[in-house]
Amino acid sequence: MTARLHTTVDGPADAPVLLLGSSLGTTGAMWEPQAAVLAKRFRVIRYDHLGHGRSAVPFGPYTMDLLGCELLRTLDDLDVPWVHYAGLSLGGMVGMWLAAHAPDRVRRLALLCTSASLGPPEQWRDRAATVRAVGLEAVADAVVARWFTPGFAADRPDVVATHRDMLTAMPPAGYAASCEAIAGMDLRPDLARIDAPTLVVAGADDRATSVEHAREIVGRIPGARLAVVGAAAHLANVEQPEQVSRLLLDHFDERPGDR
Repeated sequence: MTARLHTTVDGPADAPVLLLGSSLGTTGAMWEPQAAVLAKRFRVIRYDHLGHGRSAVPFGPYTMDLLGCELLRTLDDLDVPWVHYAGLSLGGMVGMWLAAHAPDRVRRLALLCTSASLGPPEQWRDRAATVRAVGLEAVADAVVARWFTPGFAADRPDVVATHRDMLTAMPPAGYAASCEAIAGMDLRPDLARIDAPTLVVAGADDRATSVEHAREIVGRIPGARLAVVGAAAHLANVEQPEQVSRLLLDHFDERPGDR
């Protein structure tokens, strides 16, 4: 079967591949603040999750197994045997699944503003039902309010508006089905199987996936380390682009002994 995920590729063809997974409700464009600097050293592949952006929108509900298998199919379609992987929010959840279930495909892992279990499930199912019934406008303001700190939102209304437009342009069926994947997700039992060197990044002001979620991931992945980004909410890479870029460059700089 042909891969159903839309991808954007930047950087030298012979460089190590860095795969970037975006948040629920955004596309690979979410990584625009990092794309140019990362593409100087890596072959950067940004992808849209199933049901997002320009990717296919099959009927839901979705599961993490489905999202992860679609990503593996895409890597096979691109003839990419292994990657470094960085994912934020839903992208981090898929990254944890990938590193646990296909460890030979992930060399180094970065998990940003994410969670291994993000309950209660009812809130996600309720959001899915709302979006299916009346569309993304019904939840957009509440979602975007968690993406950025109030100070950033006041200073950069243009950036906030761009990301709100990105959210409301999502296919409602795909967004709702992805909410159901999060509702049914519990990756905590899988984390001990991850052997890729792992960096976990939290936004100090993230109300969607707090620092406590990051600490739990660090406690369960052997050798994982935590970095907390100050003055940043859920889309920490957008709010603090230079700091997040530096964390990623430092982490993905391969060291002797890496697989």
